[in-house]
Amino acid sequence: MYTHQSAVVGEPDITLNRVHTLFNSADVGGERVLRFGVICTPMGDNLWQCHDSPMVSRDLDLVLFDLDGTLTDSGPGILRCIEYALEDQGIQFPERDQMRSYLGSPLAVTFGEVFGMNDQQITIAIDKYRERYHDVGLVENSVYPGVPELLSELQSAGLRLVTATSKPEYSATRILQYFELDQYFEFIGAAALDGTRDSKSLVIGHTLENTNTSPTSHNMIMIGDRHHDVHGAREYGIDTIGVLWGYGDAAELQDAGVSDLAADTQSLKALLLDSSGS
Repeated sequence: MYTHQSAVVGEPDITLNRVHTLFNSADVGGERVLRFGVICTPMGDNLWQCHDSPMVSRDLDLVLFDLDGTLTDSGPGILRCIEYALEDQGIQFPERDQMRSYLGSPLAVTFGEVFGMNDQQITIAIDKYRERYHDVGLVENSVYPGVPELLSELQSAGLRLVTATSKPEYSATRILQYFELDQYFEFIGAAALDGTRDSKSLVIGHTLENTNTSPTSHNMIMIGDRHHDVHGAREYGIDTIGVLWGYGDAAELQDAGVSDLAADTQSLKALLLDSSGS
């Protein structure tokens, strides 16, 4: 799409609306384009070339937050509880630095893929993990610097905040209440304790259903630190901003297809508030 320089400079909002209308109804590479930011590049002769950019929508409405590695550093408690569950089955716990790369993954994935457990062993290990976690591990945890202030400012700006965590609802609720973060969230979307809602995509679907929202009628973004967050959100056509203070790294998140990266809560706030028009 090409547009005249005077339109970009003199009527930026109208021009952007026209470009958004075009891209929102377009098929790119066989996939429907749901939301795009716009980059306009001067091409000479007072013409600018405007093209899509995988940025967050300017009229952002709903923000879905992961919990572990995004809002709180739950790593110490999780690792100690995994070690507790492995000892019960006579399995040696690896080096902690090695295990940190598995933080943020559903427990069934960690026990199955990392330690090669079968379904029965996974069930036993998860039960043993929760035996310690619910009493002790849950509070071996801390809020990342700047998170309470970030949530407060986003809420004050009129954004709706919810969680979408693979942690069971009971644990997620207790953690958010313990750190007094629950006050910022319209809904605490989390996994089911019985394992029927254990993937990120199922949790996101559950969250959207319980907040009467859908990606086709609301503009939303996922905030998370692992590839599971990106892949789960993509199933609903939702973009993800990856945070770099958690358990994943830039390479993992970029390979998964994040829309943007935030190095700290200040840069995340800027991305979200700029996108909401606040």
